[in-house]
Formats: sequence, structure tokens, C-alpha cells
Amino acid sequence: MQVRLIVVGKTNKKYLIEGEQEYEKRLKHYIRFEEVVIPELKKAKNLSELQIKQKEGALILSKTEKSDFIILLDENGKEFNSVGFSSFLQKQLNSGVKRLIFVVGGAYGFSDEVYKRANQKIGLSKMTFSHQMVRLIFKEQLYRGFTILKNEPYHHR
Repeated sequence: MQVRLIVVGKTNKKYLIEGEQEYEKRLKHYIRFEEVVIPELKKAKNLSELQIKQKEGALILSKTEKSDFIILLDENGKEFNSVGFSSFLQKQLNSGVKRLIFVVGGAYGFSDEVYKRANQKIGLSKMTFSHQMVRLIFKEQLYRGFTILKNEPYHHR
């Protein structure tokens, strides 16, 4: 199975980039992982919130295929603890899904079209994190989930 993380805008803080790179390197022991960055829209200040969400949504959907299982990282999504998330990952592995796609939207969230296409929504926390921090937090949790599945000592129960 391949896991793809689609994000809007690039990370520009060195400490976050280094953390993300560390977990991407670790993830390679478990899955094929890929991050796809949707560039921030040019002249976005001239666009309404709805227009931004629609344009970003079209770009996000252009990076997916019909057979993909798409999960939005959304504040209103289902929340898991780390063991529950690892069980969720195992179910996806068992289902035969070829590509699991997680999506971090832009500052205004997702368009209606992206919500309609999504198979599921997951919430990382009731708290709000910057979009750049969400990437690092998510990659760490993805790594943690796979170490739990392999009974490796990273996660303490």
C-alpha cells in the first residue's frame, strides 16, 4: 500500500522541515510514503474564501484517482487514540486499498467537492494547529501507528 499526504502550501520553518524529514525517513521501513504539495494560490488576496476553497479543491482532486481511499484531516473528523489509529491503518491494509490519501487543506478548509469525494474524515485533536505543524504531527502519528502494528517499542502502552 502507498500512503500519500496532500498538503496545501509548503512548510517554511526549518525545525518543522527537519522533523518531517525524520519521520518520512522512518516511514520508509513500513510503507511507500509520498507527500504532494499543492502550491499556495497566486493573487489569493483578490479571491473570496469560497473561490480559494474551490481552486484549492480542484488542485487537490487532480492529485487523486477514483480508486484512492481519501481521508481528510478535518477538525470535525473522527478522533482516535494512537492504538485506535493503528487499528484503522490495519483495516485499510487488510481492505486491499492500493493508495491511502490523507489531505491537509488550506487555511479555509475544504471545498464541498473535496468533502463529497472523501471517504472519511479524521480529527487529530479538538485543538487547532497550524497547517505546517499538522504535517509533522500527522507524520509522527502515522509512524507511531506502524510501530504499534509491528509491536515495536516506540509506543508505550
